[in-house]
Amino acid sequence: MNKIFNLLLVVTPVVIFIVCSGDIAESVNAVPVAKSVSVANGIDNKGGGTGSSEISHVEFNGNSIALKGRGAKVNGSTITITSSGAYNISGRLDNGQIVVDTKDKEKVDLILSGVDVTCSRSAPIYIINSEKTVITLSDGAKNYMTDGDSYVLDNAESGEPSAAIFSNDDLTITGKGLLTINAKYHHGIQSKDDLKITGGNITVNAANDGIKGKDRITVKGGNITVKAGGDGMQSNNTEAPGKGEISIEGGTVKIAAGGDGIQAQSKVIIGGGNITISSGSGSSAGRTRYDGWGRRGMATSNTGSTSGSTKGIKAGVDLTINGGTINIDSSDDSLHSGSSLKISGGNITLASGDDAIGAKSTIEINGGDINITKSYEGIESSAITINNGNIHLVSSDDGINCVSKDNSGSMGWGGRGFDGGGSNYLNINGGYIAVDAYGDGFDINGPINMTGGVVIINGPTDNMNGPLDYSRGFNITGGFIVAAGSSGMAQPVGGTSSSTQYSTMVWFSSWQEGGTIVHIRAGDGKEILTFSPAKAYSSVALSSPELKNGATYTVYSGGSSTGKVTDGLYSSGKYAPGDQIAGFTISSAVTYAGSGGSGFSRRGRW
Repeated sequence: MNKIFNLLLVVTPVVIFIVCSGDIAESVNAVPVAKSVSVANGIDNKGGGTGSSEISHVEFNGNSIALKGRGAKVNGSTITITSSGAYNISGRLDNGQIVVDTKDKEKVDLILSGVDVTCSRSAPIYIINSEKTVITLSDGAKNYMTDGDSYVLDNAESGEPSAAIFSNDDLTITGKGLLTINAKYHHGIQSKDDLKITGGNITVNAANDGIKGKDRITVKGGNITVKAGGDGMQSNNTEAPGKGEISIEGGTVKIAAGGDGIQAQSKVIIGGGNITISSGSGSSAGRTRYDGWGRRGMATSNTGSTSGSTKGIKAGVDLTINGGTINIDSSDDSLHSGSSLKISGGNITLASGDDAIGAKSTIEINGGDINITKSYEGIESSAITINNGNIHLVSSDDGINCVSKDNSGSMGWGGRGFDGGGSNYLNINGGYIAVDAYGDGFDINGPINMTGGVVIINGPTDNMNGPLDYSRGFNITGGFIVAAGSSGMAQPVGGTSSSTQYSTMVWFSSWQEGGTIVHIRAGDGKEILTFSPAKAYSSVALSSPELKNGATYTVYSGGSSTGKVTDGLYSSGKYAPGDQIAGFTISSAVTYAGSGGSGFSRRGRW
C-alpha cells in the first residue's frame, strides 16, 4: 500500500460514549466535496488495476455520485462496492446509500474523509457481504450518517437492515476522525459477526440500541458516546458457545441508555479504559428504603423502567473486571452477572437503585478500589469471597448479603435460625471493607469465615436488624473487625470451635449518639479500639489480634482523640477519657461487657 493509505490505517486510541433516551440529534451541515470524474448510472467501473495499493475515490455531490477508480458501480444515489480494496469517500449525499457486496476473501476499506450521508429509506452504510470491512475515519475529518424513522426492508421477515451502519459480517472502526450517527429507525451500529473499535471519536444517537455486535464487541481505543433508547452496547448471540461477548481494553466509553448500559449474553471482560454509564433513569429511580423489616420481598419499589432491564453492566454468565475506571449510575443493578462475577482491579464508583454488585452464584473480589455511594443492597450473591481490595459501600438495606437466588438458603428472614441449608457463605481473607448500612451490615444466610483484612461496619439504628446477621457461625482466625449498631438482633464475632481469635461484644444500657467515641484499652494502657460510629448505636462487636486470653480491658464512652480518623476509626494520637462504662477479662472465645442487649441477640444465643 502507498504511504498515504498506510497513514490512514494507523490505529489510534478510541473513546466510547453511550447515551440512552432523549431526542435524536439532527444531521449537521453538509460536508463540501471536490470535483471528480462522474460515472454513468449502472456502469461497473473496474478501473485498470487490481493491486491492493490502489485507492478508488468516491465523491458525493448532493444527489449524484462521482467514482474514480475500480471495484464499484453507481446507480443513482447508491454506490455498490463489489470488490475488495480501499475506497476514499467524501462529500454530501442527500438521500443515498453506501452498499458493500463482495465475494472476495479480502477486506474492504471504507476511508471516510468528510462524509455526510442521509438515507431516509434504509441504512446509510449497508454491508451485505464482505469477508471483513474496515471503516477508517481520516484524521481531522467529520463524518455524519443519518437514517429515517422507517425502512424499506430487503428482508421483512428478518427485519434487516436494522441499523444506520449495518453489517452482516465482521466490522472494524478505526482512525482519528469523527463519526456521528443519528439513528432514528432502530440501532446505531450493528454487526452480525464481530465488531471491533480501535479508534475514532464516535457519537451514536439511537432510537433503540446504540452499538451491537452479535458474536462479539471489542473496544481497544477511541472516544465513544452513545445515547440510546434501548441498550447502549449489546452482544446477543445465544446460539454458539464462546459468542455473545463484550471486551473493553481501552478508550473512553460514555453510555446513557434507557435499557442496560452494556449487556452481553455470555461474558463481559473489562481490562482498561474509562467507562461512564447511566442506565434507566439512574439510581434515583430504583428501590426505596426497606419497610423496617429489611426484607427484599417486603420492600417498596420505585422502579424507573417497567419495560425491561436497566442494569449498568450485565453479563449472562461471567463478568470480569481487571482494570479501568468505571462510573455507573443505574436504576437496577450496577454490576450484574447471571452466574459469576470477579473483580481484580480498577477504580469503580457505583450508584444503584438496587444491588450495586450482584451475581447469581459467586462473587470474588481480589483487588481494586470500589466505592458504592448508593444502593439498596451493596454486594449480593450466594457465595462471596473477598481476598483483597478497598471497598466502601452505602446501602439502604443490607451492606453485604449472601442468599441463594432460588431462596433455597433461607426462608426470607436472613440467617436468624431460619436458614434452610444451601451453600451460602462469606469468606474474608484480606482487603479493607467499610460498610454504612441501614439494614444488616452483613446478612449472611450461612457462615462467615474471616482469616484477614479490616472490616468496619456502621450498622442499623432499628432493632429489627443487626450489624451482623449470620447462620452456622462466624469463624475468625485473623484480621480486624468492628461492628456498631442496634442491639435487638446483634450477633458477636467468633465464638465457634474453629475460631482462634478472641472477640468481645459490648452492650450499652442506652443509645449512644452518632459520633460518640467508644474506647477500649488494655490494663497496661495499650489502646485496642478508638472508634466513632457514624450513627446512633447500642452495641459494638470487636475482634482484634490485640485481644489476649486472660488480659483485662476497660471500656469508655465519649471523650476525644487527637489521632487520625479514617471511617470512624482512630489511629495514633492521644485519647482523653470519657465515662468508664465497663470492664472485662478475656476468658472465652467471646467475652461480653456492659449491660443491655435483647431478643435473639443476648449472650450465647447464637
